[in-house]
Amino acid sequence: MEIFDSLLFALPVADVSSAFWDSTMPGKIIVILLFIGSAMAWTIMYTKGVQLRFASRSTVEFLETFRSERNPTALFASDEEFAGTPLNTIYNAGCIALGNELSTHGIDPDDVLLADQTSEMHRRLTLHQLETLRSVVDRNVADEALNLEDQMGMLATAVSAAPFLGLLGTVWGVMDAFSGMAASGSAALSAVAPGISGALLTTIVGLIVALPSMVGYNTLSSQIRRISVQMDNFAQEFISEIQNTYVIEG
Repeated sequence: MEIFDSLLFALPVADVSSAFWDSTMPGKIIVILLFIGSAMAWTIMYTKGVQLRFASRSTVEFLETFRSERNPTALFASDEEFAGTPLNTIYNAGCIALGNELSTHGIDPDDVLLADQTSEMHRRLTLHQLETLRSVVDRNVADEALNLEDQMGMLATAVSAAPFLGLLGTVWGVMDAFSGMAASGSAALSAVAPGISGALLTTIVGLIVALPSMVGYNTLSSQIRRISVQMDNFAQEFISEIQNTYVIEG
C-alpha cells in the first residue's frame, strides 16, 4: 500500500481544469467539440452494441428453429416472429415473393405458405422464377446489411478525426503561446508554460475520444461481419430449400 501511495505522489498530476482555462478560445472550442463527439461516440457504441447482441441471440434462435422444420415455409405459416434478427425480415420477404411467383400458376399462396406440407401439385416454380426469388432475397440481404452498418460511419469519423482535431488545437495553442512570448519580450518558461499546457490538452482529449472509439468500432465491425456472413449463408440455404421443395423437376 505504501508503494502504491508513493507511486501516486511520484506521478505528475495534470490539472485539466487549469489547462482548459489557460487555453485559447479556439482551444476551448475544440475541447468542447471533442467532448460532444465523445458523447456521440459512446451513445452509438452503447446503442449499437445492444442492438447487435440482441440480433446475434435472435439469429441463433431463428436458425435453430428454421433448420428444425421440414418445410421451408413452416415458420411463415406459424406466424412466428423473431424480433431483432435481420434473417426474419429476409425470410418473410422470400416467402411473400414465393407466394407471388406461385400465384402466376393459379396456385393460392395461402394453400402453400399456410400449409404444413407441400404436395406435388405445388411444384410449379420454374428456374427463371427461382432466380427472381433469389434476387428478392439478395436485395433484402443487402438492405439489412446497410441497416446493420447504420451510424458506423459516424463512429469511424470519431476514430480518425478526433486525434487530428486535437493536434490542430495543440499547434494553434503553441503558436499563440510563442506569439504572446514574442509580444511580451520575455523568454521565461513561466510566460509560455500555461499556454502550452492548455494547447496540449486538446491532444489529450482527442486521444481520449479516439482510443475507446477505435476499440468500439473494431468490436462492432466484427459483430456486423459475423451477422452479415450468417445472412449470406441463410440466403443460400433458403433458396436451396425452396429449390428442393417447389422447383419443377426435370
